[in-house]
Amino acid sequence: RVTLAYEVSGEPVLRDISLTVAAGEKVALVGATGSGKTSILNLIPRLYEATSGSVTFDGVDVQDISLTSLREQVSLVPQEALLFSTTVKENILYGRRDATDDDVEQAARAARAHDFIVDLANGYDTEIGDRGAKLSIGQQQRLALARAFLKDAPILLLDEPTSALDLQTESDLLEGLDRLMEGRT
Repeated sequence: RVTLAYEVSGEPVLRDISLTVAAGEKVALVGATGSGKTSILNLIPRLYEATSGSVTFDGVDVQDISLTSLREQVSLVPQEALLFSTTVKENILYGRRDATDDDVEQAARAARAHDFIVDLANGYDTEIGDRGAKLSIGQQQRLALARAFLKDAPILLLDEPTSALDLQTESDLLEGLDRLMEGRT
């Protein structure tokens, strides 16, 4: 029974939403632009806080779980990739800081990013600019997916992860996403 209102307007964007997802279950939220799909996803790792009601994991309110612990359990691939002004490798490593170079490469391969990465001037050590400005939108999205592959969290939140990809890359990537979703909620 979650309601969410943004502080700016104070008007609820979600009203009395209830949804139960079992462990290992795959759920798709479908609706018009602006209907609240992304807002619902952002409530799960507490990027947004519910105005009323509660979000729970196994009956435990997310407010009673430390942010660090909660976010270790969740991989979020947003519509617009969140990238940093550093190297390709560092951006992927944000998913799991203790990963090896081999782990990073495997994640990039799974996200269908390895081939374009090795074609960059300095491969995995290429600086990508502010918010990934030196990459196409599709390349940015594949780095965000590689980060999720690397993190390997039990809860996977995909917010239109293939919206910026061409049809062939999307088709290739969906095979990898099937593997990523195996055994995850």
